[in-house]
Amino acid sequence: MSDEPQQDDSGILAWLDRQITAPMRDFRDPNQEWRRLFSEMFGTFLLVIVAAGAPMVGRAFPGSINREAAVVAPGLMVMAVILFMGKVSGAHLNPAVSVAFAARGDFPWRRVPGYVVVQLIGAALAALFLRGVVDVSAAFGSTYVATGFSGGQAFLMEALLTLGLVSVILGTASGAQNIGVIGALGVGGYIALAGLWASPITGASMNPARTFGPDLASGNFSDFWLYVAGPLTGAAIAVALAYVLRGPGGGRTGSTTAQGSLFPEVRRSDAP
Repeated sequence: MSDEPQQDDSGILAWLDRQITAPMRDFRDPNQEWRRLFSEMFGTFLLVIVAAGAPMVGRAFPGSINREAAVVAPGLMVMAVILFMGKVSGAHLNPAVSVAFAARGDFPWRRVPGYVVVQLIGAALAALFLRGVVDVSAAFGSTYVATGFSGGQAFLMEALLTLGLVSVILGTASGAQNIGVIGALGVGGYIALAGLWASPITGASMNPARTFGPDLASGNFSDFWLYVAGPLTGAAIAVALAYVLRGPGGGRTGSTTAQGSLFPEVRRSDAP
């Protein structure tokens, strides 16, 4: 008699397990890469809406948004995006971050081009939306080198800022330093802090997509190369420092964070 309830319970548990796990097969299916790509496009769209939108709204309504609010807002948005969709795509939102995760061994190189393309698309859509709704030039939402500073100085600044950003991202995604969704606080907080002290010099972009969107919408790419070369250089140095600090990447925690925990692709040696 004691075995019958156990059998019933086992059947119910098996049924519940199927109801929970069956929908997730779509996410594990590599054919569902579109979910990840849409997540990256949407997340980057939201980031640029805030990052470019704050100065554009400030232009439309003078005095409504001060510099401190304009640089803190993107950090808060990144924090929110990581929390609500980080498990879908990893919430890179930044070509430099995608490249860094791949160079670290936590993300497949074959997926980097798709991520970068949709990040740029999301940024462009955000800038075009802002231009149409706020009705000011998207040029006011881009990032520029301050008067009196050379291209070399701007390059070094963007490289340094991105070095810090990618170091925080890789650090909070790896091994004993993995702190799960709380990592969103570290990443968002760093973006806000970097903007507070460095935005007058270069705009503290740290993200080629963030600058690309407004530049495309305004048709002005005069300084864009700095916002590609600087962040990529900083990301490469951050990957090297991560190796010095924590050894090679590609472990379970880093891969799960970089790719989204719904469908991690970890090394065979990490498989249970």
